[in-house]
Amino acid sequence: MRTKSISQADVPPRAPQPRALNSQQHILVVDDDAFIRRFNTQVLTCSGYHVDATDDGAAAWDALQRKHYDLVVTDNQMPKVTGVELIQRVQAARLAVPVIMATAAMPAEEFARHRLRPPAMTLLKPYTFVELLVAVKKVLCAGSDSLGKIAPPNWQG
Repeated sequence: MRTKSISQADVPPRAPQPRALNSQQHILVVDDDAFIRRFNTQVLTCSGYHVDATDDGAAAWDALQRKHYDLVVTDNQMPKVTGVELIQRVQAARLAVPVIMATAAMPAEEFARHRLRPPAMTLLKPYTFVELLVAVKKVLCAGSDSLGKIAPPNWQG
C-alpha cells in the first residue's frame, strides 16, 4: 500500500515565474477538491506549462469545446460529470487529447461497461509532484515525435 500523501509542504508558498521549456503545452486540470486542483495547477505552472483548471467534468467539457489542450488531468468522482463520463465525451467527439486519470481507485468496471478506451495513464492518489510530472512527461512524449525535456518546478523565486 502506498503511504505517500499530498501535504502543504509539497505545494510552493508562491508561484514564481514559470520556465519557458514547456510553454507551448496547454493542460486542463479537473478536480472538485480545491487543494488537489491547486496543487496540480501550481506544480504544472511552475514547470512551465499553460494550465487551466475546473472544479467538475461539466466545466471541463465546456473548456474543451472552447480551447485546444494537449493534455487533461482529471479526477473521477466529481459532481455533474465524472472523469469516466468526461473521457466518454472526449472519445465520442473524437477529440485528440490524452487524459491522465488521477484517482484513488481505477474505475475499470466503468470503462468495460461503457466500452471506453482507458485513459493514457492512471495516477493513483495520493501522489507526489514528482509522480505527477513524470506521468505528464510520459503522456505528452508519447504523443510527440521527440522526447523533449520537461522542466522541473522552479520554486526558488
